[in-house]
Amino acid sequence: MPEHRIYLDFNATTPLAPEVAQAMSNILVDPFGNPSSGHWAGRPARQAVDAARAQVAALLGCLDDEVVFTSGGSESDNLALKGVFFARGGPGAHIVTTQVEHPAILEPCRFLERLGARVTVLPVDGYGRVDPEDVRRAITPQTILVSVMHANNEVGTIQPIAEIARITREHGVLLHTDAAQSVGKIATRVGELGVDLLTVAGHKLYAPKGVGALYVRRGIKLEPLIHGAAHESGRRAGTENILLDAALGAACELAAQWIGMDSLRELRDHFWQQLQARFGERVVLNGHPTERLPNTLNVSFAGKVGAEILARIPEVAASTGSACHSGEIMLSPVLKAMQVSPETGMGALRFSLGRSTTRQEIDETVARLAEVVA
Repeated sequence: MPEHRIYLDFNATTPLAPEVAQAMSNILVDPFGNPSSGHWAGRPARQAVDAARAQVAALLGCLDDEVVFTSGGSESDNLALKGVFFARGGPGAHIVTTQVEHPAILEPCRFLERLGARVTVLPVDGYGRVDPEDVRRAITPQTILVSVMHANNEVGTIQPIAEIARITREHGVLLHTDAAQSVGKIATRVGELGVDLLTVAGHKLYAPKGVGALYVRRGIKLEPLIHGAAHESGRRAGTENILLDAALGAACELAAQWIGMDSLRELRDHFWQQLQARFGERVVLNGHPTERLPNTLNVSFAGKVGAEILARIPEVAASTGSACHSGEIMLSPVLKAMQVSPETGMGALRFSLGRSTTRQEIDETVARLAEVVA
């Protein structure tokens, strides 16, 4: 009899929601026309894309024409950074970001440095939060963009985006936030956050892989990454993917019911309380105790190696905050930026809960951890 498998890696990717699969099924065969065609076959396709765009806009609290469909979070991040750089900057332009960003931010920044951009990478505190005053001090007359993620994918720490937005507005600087991990979990209405650009990744909120979106505040000019015809209001060339756009729209409409994730927050806190009861001071919380995604629990088992723990409980799908290369344990850049000690960080595990997670699964996971972390 196969062992009971437990999935606690929802920050890595989510399964397809049944409602999203149904929306895709409804549109898989028809409409098949090109949304740019004005005839009978194209009009229903255009209506399907428009409806999906409206669903995404409703979740973000923005105008429909401020939503650009992309192939995912990485493309959205790249379009935000490179699009602003080529449209408003050029050599000598200044970009501000943080040490805990996803590689989809940090790697484009390194690329733009090769083209003459100057990039300031700000530190974070022990919880993984950036100080808004550090952002203020980093801004110069040459600064064109600040990019700070909304919530961290590893430890779940939520950044003070609204406070940072007040600072960037004072200086006339654009603010982008990578909200791939926060959309569908906590409120991400762009008016409340005060951002100019915001990244959405479909597979983090129960849509398929390969689709995402970038919110672009009306009036902001971006240079496209993909040049061609004037799709997406001239911001991304290529015939629209009706199927995936509809899937993301359905996922965003469904996600509105889950904002706050109160039931998951309770389950996550139960998980942490059980770990504390079993392991006491041998288990340490990584990330902010309160300003954290409601589904995310990153903990370290002191003196242990996270990868080795997971290897001994293969039925539990989770992530580790360290990697082993040539016999040497390497901390993740996020934990390193938080100045987590190697002794603590090498035992880090990230458990991220999802809509289907049960208390029984949490209790089983704690029991299995108790067996192997002896």
